[in-house]
Amino acid sequence: MNSLDKTMARLHALRRKFEELLESARDKSSHPRRDGPRTTAAPREVKAFGRNPGNLRMFVHVPEHLPSGAPLVVALHGCSQTASDYDQGAGWSLLADRLGFAVLYPEQQAANNPKNCFSWFLPGDTTRDLGEASSIRQMVEHAIGTFGIDRRKVFVTGLSAGGAMASVMLATYPDVFAGGAIIAGLAYGSAHSVQQAFDAMFTERSTPAAVLGNYVRAASKHRGPWPKIAVWHGSADPIVKPSNAEEIVRQWTDVHGFSGAPSYEDSIGDHRRRVWNDPDGNAVIEAFSIGGMGHGVPLGSVIGEETCGAVGPFFLEAGISSTHRIAAFWQLDQDLARTPRPSMTAAASSQTRTIRPGLAAASGASYQPADASVESNAEQLAHRAYDPNPVIAAAFKAAGLPLPKLPNASSGFAPGPIIEAALKAAGMKGT
Repeated sequence: MNSLDKTMARLHALRRKFEELLESARDKSSHPRRDGPRTTAAPREVKAFGRNPGNLRMFVHVPEHLPSGAPLVVALHGCSQTASDYDQGAGWSLLADRLGFAVLYPEQQAANNPKNCFSWFLPGDTTRDLGEASSIRQMVEHAIGTFGIDRRKVFVTGLSAGGAMASVMLATYPDVFAGGAIIAGLAYGSAHSVQQAFDAMFTERSTPAAVLGNYVRAASKHRGPWPKIAVWHGSADPIVKPSNAEEIVRQWTDVHGFSGAPSYEDSIGDHRRRVWNDPDGNAVIEAFSIGGMGHGVPLGSVIGEETCGAVGPFFLEAGISSTHRIAAFWQLDQDLARTPRPSMTAAASSQTRTIRPGLAAASGASYQPADASVESNAEQLAHRAYDPNPVIAAAFKAAGLPLPKLPNASSGFAPGPIIEAALKAAGMKGT
């Protein structure tokens, strides 16, 4: 057998393995795909959005009364999926209605890839201003102009091939995206052909960080600031090996100039979370390894809030909601404080709304996002007094400081002891 025959035989074997793994993952899902009533309207197609060298389709979900300057989330589906599948499974449109941002869903076509995978491995589609990458960029610009998006608040996420394509967009257009979240995806530059793509997915690898970082630096003329990055991967993923998550982490820690060690790490149930902070203490890279989970988007209920997303093939119950957590990492929940919700009464809309971000950024506690049904400050205070002590205690614990004597919440909040303790811990005396 000559070299070409061997190459083709190996390619066929890899393709067959990929198809078998996809079917196996679909069959192992504990719940069939939901075809019942949707919780939100299906994304609508936008036919004319500019140049389309990648031959992709554009779908959007825009909440009613979207304020000017709202954020935009670009959500990229995985193989064998459509924009509508990804919308219903991950729940981004439902969260968009609650928090007040728009969602853009690029969709692959079978004419480009028979499995509906984005072409994250082909140079003609992964180079700035070429192919599919250029088409997605055109969609983003159209959405910014049409819906009044704040171009400083554009984010991208995706699953599997969509996650790998999110890596492409973050590397080729780092000047466009404020942040990204890559779920069960691969680092930019991992492959340049179909065979290399399969090899990258199925093979454990450990590329030097500088090499991975150079792929990003060579993808555009941009030299910073760089997007903030979230990485999510199941520890038992058989389709895209978990080592690919480490490749993404090494790629972006190198680009951001971080050392290999995280600023801190913790556990949330069976899940491992690592965070890299900038010098000001802001989380810039966040990596989740979801214990025992296979290939898919991690879903889970959020205490005190509605769930979003629908469990099914490649949308897996994991006891943790990646959609909520990613939105919090991008601080999309904070925009709600500045966004009047259409469901509020005239009286309530004149009052300041309360956001409950939880302590996820400092202590790994469960994130509790705000939604359109959050009560006003006045209504909440009528129900219960606000006790700041648990928040203060968690902050001191996270900083490794001794806990000061805290006032009783029922007697009112007195900042004096806390300021005194903070000054003492810093080696200063109170005045």
